[in-house]
Amino acid sequence: MKKYKVGFTVGTFDMFHVGHLNLLRQAKEYCEHLIVGVHSDEWVMHCKNRATVIPYEQRAEIVAAIRYVDEVVKNETRSKMEQWENYHFDVAFIGDDWKGTEVWNKIEAELKAVGCDTVYIAYTEGISTTQLRKKLGDKSDKTEQKQ
Repeated sequence: MKKYKVGFTVGTFDMFHVGHLNLLRQAKEYCEHLIVGVHSDEWVMHCKNRATVIPYEQRAEIVAAIRYVDEVVKNETRSKMEQWENYHFDVAFIGDDWKGTEVWNKIEAELKAVGCDTVYIAYTEGISTTQLRKKLGDKSDKTEQKQ
């Protein structure tokens, strides 16, 4: 039996790469049911000020096809508490590059107050969507903005 019943993570998952796969694989090791929020195209444009390369419907289909993923939901919020209210997960997963940041210290405390743990997953060095965009010559993604 796994440590948690329901886990949750969220991302854009644009130009799906091995870092995305590692996050999902490791998250699934902790929970019986993994819910993955995929940011809508509108959310990405609003929050990251750039268009996605792959449209939401296709990104959601790709993520849903990953064997570690049990459920895909459309995400249009930054609020982890709103996500928790919608899905009542026991644990939230996020890359360990966020650990100790002011933003995630606050989120972690909010989730803990409702009995939800936070697990930081090892960031896959050497690969990111930003790096892929740079290799492709995309000048629209000057800095990788955090969710």
